[in-house]
Amino acid sequence: MDSAENKTPEDQKKETAFFGQPRGLRTLFMTEMWERFSFYGMKAILLFYMWYLISAGQLHVDRATAASIMAIYVSMVYLAGALGGFIADRILGERRTVFWGGVLIMVGHIVLALPGGTPALFGAMFFLIVGTGLLKPNVSSMVGSLYKADDPRRDSGFSIFVFGINLGSFLAPMLVGWTQTSFGFHAGFSLAAIGMFFGLIQFHFGQKDLSDETLYAPDPIQQEEIRPLVFKVVFVLVAFSLVIVLMNLMGWNSIDNYINLLTVVAVLLPISYFVIMTTSPKVTSLERSRVFAYIPLFLAAVLFWAIEEQGSIVLATFAADRVNYANLPAWLSWFKPSMFQSMNPFFIMLYTPFFAWLWTAWGKRQPSAPLKFSVGLMFAGASFLLMSIPGYIWGTDLKVSPLWLVGSWALVIIGEMLISPVGLSVTTKLAPHAFMSQMMSMWFLSSSAGSALNAQLVRLYNPANEVGYFFMFGIASVILGIILVFMVPKINKLMSGVR
Repeated sequence: MDSAENKTPEDQKKETAFFGQPRGLRTLFMTEMWERFSFYGMKAILLFYMWYLISAGQLHVDRATAASIMAIYVSMVYLAGALGGFIADRILGERRTVFWGGVLIMVGHIVLALPGGTPALFGAMFFLIVGTGLLKPNVSSMVGSLYKADDPRRDSGFSIFVFGINLGSFLAPMLVGWTQTSFGFHAGFSLAAIGMFFGLIQFHFGQKDLSDETLYAPDPIQQEEIRPLVFKVVFVLVAFSLVIVLMNLMGWNSIDNYINLLTVVAVLLPISYFVIMTTSPKVTSLERSRVFAYIPLFLAAVLFWAIEEQGSIVLATFAADRVNYANLPAWLSWFKPSMFQSMNPFFIMLYTPFFAWLWTAWGKRQPSAPLKFSVGLMFAGASFLLMSIPGYIWGTDLKVSPLWLVGSWALVIIGEMLISPVGLSVTTKLAPHAFMSQMMSMWFLSSSAGSALNAQLVRLYNPANEVGYFFMFGIASVILGIILVFMVPKINKLMSGVR
């Protein structure tokens, strides 16, 4: 039995050992904090590293293509999450999937830490994509396994966990950025590798406090399923290989062409999911209506992530080329362009308590999910409109205050607070019963599709068209947010009682 009187003192201690939470939360908190430290530390200097390889004649592309590589890399990271969920659910279980994902991430950073040039760059990206895809979705799932469905500590436990994510994300650009500027890129990547190593050590020794159910695949592949699965995997690999061969025969074998191929894959995958769900006989008419309601929210999320994820690409470029660091106060003389990547998690940590209080205070009077999405899109657009102002006033040759970037991140993260947690929640509410896991994957695919679109959009950014770039994408996001406002009644109707 699970009653408190039947539990040993040691069991009861484990259940409240970490800020009143299960001890296992400390393990997952630290694991994810170090994983995000390694990911955001690497991400903060990756674009600048590609610039370095270009200038050294080791990467034969221009800056626009380097930005596109960065965007498609992020897209593939999110896309790999679907693979990680499948492996955990059907083959390895969450615990082993997370551990081996962390190992691959560490290997990727070690490869980047070695002076291997362009081959090491793309080899490391492969390890990082697969490793993050294995680890990221399953760590969050394991947090839920620490609690019973009616445990009142569940929400606060997830809040503590999310704080760990953002703490690692905040510290990494500062420390890795300082290490890179002081000792070189490979030293910076080494620090990211060390961060993931700490996370693996924490996970290895703390896994005894995790739920036993995370050891095993909840829906293991049955003997009769192996052959059809192998056939599907082989079919996909052969088809993809044939596409690559055909591209080479036609002379479409540049990096830009491969980026275009991956962009098509990232966009077509969610479309195929929607077609399958809306036509499946397993989906009731009520569930089908809710899936149709989810489509405009998904598209809004894609556009939002297309803007938000430009923080590590376009805004990073702006930080390197257009910000005046000479007028910073003496106590900020150490601040470097890569360190602006800490703005994202900083504002998330700053805003989270306020939004948690706001939704609780409003209760049932709070806006519906579609209305929150529409306002979130407007804030994302406003962040880009703000960035169009300095170039319009002073031109793009003059370096400007870093406060423009700070203000842009302050606005876009308001949009993220209205879209990201709300999107996760509404996805679970609108999911058809037969496609619950796939629908959750759809939410992460919105980030993948948005970053894939970025791979095409960021090519357009350069100092000559800076004002037009920020203004056009900013105003487009605001207009689409306004259009979504007028669609809210129809979407709410299709949601059939779900808010």
